[in-house]
Amino acid sequence: MNGLDKVVPDPAEAVADIGDHASLAVGGFGLSGNPMVLIEALLAQGASGLSVVSNNCGVDDWGLGLLLGAGRLAKMTSSYVGENKEFERQFLSGELEVELTPQGTLAEKLRAGGSGIAAFFTQTGVGTQVAEGGLPRRYHPDGTVAVASPVKETRTFDGAEYVLEDAIRTDFALVHALRGDRTGNLVFNKSARNFNPLAAMAGRVCIAQVEELVEPGELDPDQVHLPGVFVHRVVEVGTDIEKRIERRTTRMEV
Repeated sequence: MNGLDKVVPDPAEAVADIGDHASLAVGGFGLSGNPMVLIEALLAQGASGLSVVSNNCGVDDWGLGLLLGAGRLAKMTSSYVGENKEFERQFLSGELEVELTPQGTLAEKLRAGGSGIAAFFTQTGVGTQVAEGGLPRRYHPDGTVAVASPVKETRTFDGAEYVLEDAIRTDFALVHALRGDRTGNLVFNKSARNFNPLAAMAGRVCIAQVEELVEPGELDPDQVHLPGVFVHRVVEVGTDIEKRIERRTTRMEV
């Protein structure tokens, strides 16, 4: 293969150079589209003190919850944290720093980072602690606030107030895709598309696990969701990987 071949032989090699205290953008929404094989490989690899940007932190025994439960995370930047009891415990005890971010703002921070945009103005959060500061990010063990969110710059455009949000760039990105070719072009499946393309864009080194690996030219260019320019490593994980459902809701048949 030529120099554009980004395929690595296994997940362990794909995450081998993620060091202690690295920052990561991780795809997924709830348990949909989590790059579980890469998360498990990183768990086995042993890196700690990680700062992770992801929509949520999984649940106690799945998704990023695996790294959290092993004490590998130092900070989470998320928009939703409601399904993980260990997350709550670590945050309230002062073991974990948490930067809560409105979901749409988080998505745009990742996209902007990958697009070379340093910051942007948005109306989301104006008039709240998102803009005015004071949101607890880390507690002392005694329950007092150790680190609080800062005051952010605001500006008026056309009579409306906006708050300035910094873009996000991370050392690495971990994402899951349905299909990818050797040059890194990716196709995502339905709701698993969620934060995966945005996380991929934000990582200086993007590692993609794909269920199916195809040769260059086999993907219809009009169907590619993320071009290979954003992807640096591709590892095939197969189609029989476990995919959990976060909440199964049923009703009685009438």
